Amino acid sequence: MLGDPEQEEDFQRFLRRVDEISSLVQDLSSADSAVKEKAIAEAGKRLCDQAASKEGASRTRVDRTVINTGSPDLAEAQTAEAFLAGLEKDAKERAQQRQRNELLANALKEQGNEAFRKGDYARAVQSYTEGLEKLKDKQELYTNRAQAHLKLHQYEEAIGDCEWALKCNEKCPKAYFLMGKAHLALQHYGESRQCYQKMLQTDPQKQSLFKDCMNEVNLEEKRMKAEERAMEEAESGKLPAVSIKELLQKLNRPDQNILYYAGGLRLLAGAVKGCTEQTLFRTNNGFSLLRDKEAVRRGFCAERRSSAEVDLAVALLLLWQAVCSGNEANQHLLLTDPDVKAQLPKLLSSGVAEIQKETLALISLCSENEYGRRLLGQHRDLTSWLQILMGFVHHRDARAGSAMDILCALAAEERFVAQCSPLLPTEVLPLFTQLLASAKLVNQAALARCVGIVGSLCAAVGIRVQLAECRECWQACLQLLDQYLSSPPQLQECSFEVLGLMMNLLLESNVVIQGLALDISGRCMALLGDQDGGIVTVGGEITSTYALKTLCICTRSSREAQEALVKADRRFRVLLKLLDSENETIVGNAALCLGQCLAVPGAAKSLLDSNVVMTLLRHAGGDAARTSVQENSAIALGKLCVAEPRHLLQLRKLHGLTILNSSMKYVHSN
Repeated sequence: MLGDPEQEEDFQRFLRRVDEISSLVQDLSSADSAVKEKAIAEAGKRLCDQAASKEGASRTRVDRTVINTGSPDLAEAQTAEAFLAGLEKDAKERAQQRQRNELLANALKEQGNEAFRKGDYARAVQSYTEGLEKLKDKQELYTNRAQAHLKLHQYEEAIGDCEWALKCNEKCPKAYFLMGKAHLALQHYGESRQCYQKMLQTDPQKQSLFKDCMNEVNLEEKRMKAEERAMEEAESGKLPAVSIKELLQKLNRPDQNILYYAGGLRLLAGAVKGCTEQTLFRTNNGFSLLRDKEAVRRGFCAERRSSAEVDLAVALLLLWQAVCSGNEANQHLLLTDPDVKAQLPKLLSSGVAEIQKETLALISLCSENEYGRRLLGQHRDLTSWLQILMGFVHHRDARAGSAMDILCALAAEERFVAQCSPLLPTEVLPLFTQLLASAKLVNQAALARCVGIVGSLCAAVGIRVQLAECRECWQACLQLLDQYLSSPPQLQECSFEVLGLMMNLLLESNVVIQGLALDISGRCMALLGDQDGGIVTVGGEITSTYALKTLCICTRSSREAQEALVKADRRFRVLLKLLDSENETIVGNAALCLGQCLAVPGAAKSLLDSNVVMTLLRHAGGDAARTSVQENSAIALGKLCVAEPRHLLQLRKLHGLTILNSSMKYVHSN
């Protein structure tokens, strides 16, 4: 909403005058004679208008042709020069005055900012207003004053200030943001969304803020509609609505014992059947029970709980589950409550199975929607959550699965990943390596998910580097693979998750990896083949695929790994068997691995009695959907013939030189 029309007109006149004078001064100095001549004429006209204004409208204007008895051109030039000199003097004086006003306005802005930081919003408004009296086109003063107006719940004034700010700078994202906040407070949902959309248009980098703002508008609009519907049902006298209010009133009775409150909370949880009851719980201050009732607070926050206090804590958790399920407004109130935020990690670590179970259930239902996940991601102690949730892998009941559900949801939040990185070596890695080392003693399904989650965290370079440099982590991974080889069915899922983690870590190159390259490739070969050279089938195709990919990475970066593979399987029986697979990913990686190992002296010679030339030729000239199969096969075939010319003779017999020649570009580029 704009301010006084006269004030706005004066402001617009001021801006126009500044623009006109600046443009005229620029044209008078122009190198273009036509532009300069036009500017001189305009300057002369302005001089006449200025003189006439000073003399008064009633005086008769003197004929310039009578006064200027000399050369008209000279008179006009003198007039223009005089006007230009006056104009420059006036511009200098204006610039000096503006500089003084700028200093005063900045000082008043800082005073306002200091008052704002102290929470004295009225004083902040006053300082910003005084600053605008010194400099009426200073955008920051308008947006800062709008922010103070928002704190004072003066939403119309805030909108007005934002509009003035946009007159100073039409591409001010802060003005659109604050205007959106003000419209939201006034329940102008459509206008609020428009403001946020304009904010994003002016600054595309604010995508995350835009998303948060739109979520807030949607949540607030949904909340208001739910409350209106709930009030209608309550006024109609429907029993469920009435019972919520009655139960809350009974729970508000003072000086009752813990069992009274525990029983009431369970009854209240049972009465919440849907959105209407959830809304009535919120609008009747249901969330204040923890804050207002000392007996409830004491029982919920106790470190060592009696059986009655355990019952009360469980009842409260069940109630919160009932009122927060699918209700983002209630989730917001609960998860932003300081007491609840402080207690959730303690409840997870309580050691009381029933409390842990219901706490996990509560956090899990909040993590089911994007808004709830973002709220959970705002907790300050998320790293401790990572440790606590990982610890549930030791449990063989449903708690382990619930903990991994939550951990998986949190791992998708940027804030969670950022918090994990600094404390990973000292806080998380020791626990993670311990879990890997004791794989047979924990919940294997939960451990597999835990390893997969840690693998996804490795998408963050900082976390991946730290894990890749941890020798204990590598050794624990290798130890788990050894356990899998001794009892495959038990750790099947864990094995390929560990291989996936290892593949991620092998993206790095460091001393630890170089030292373990032989051990890593050895485990992969053991997974891929038994004593007779056959393929391990118990682990399934996923394990074979992951082991082969890991082997490819090792042999690409380590000559020792290449030599170890050749020594372990001199005739390449495992890789040749994999080349006959129907899985194109396995075929492509087997060809890649083979090509890398052919650099070892004598490796190509050991394949003379095999059908490797025919196999590679078939893949190189085939019509596989994956071009990597053709490329890797062609490269391996080329290296084979270069390393051992007798393979070239066989290639000629198979009329395969044309295919090899067409693939030489891959050989040269490799």
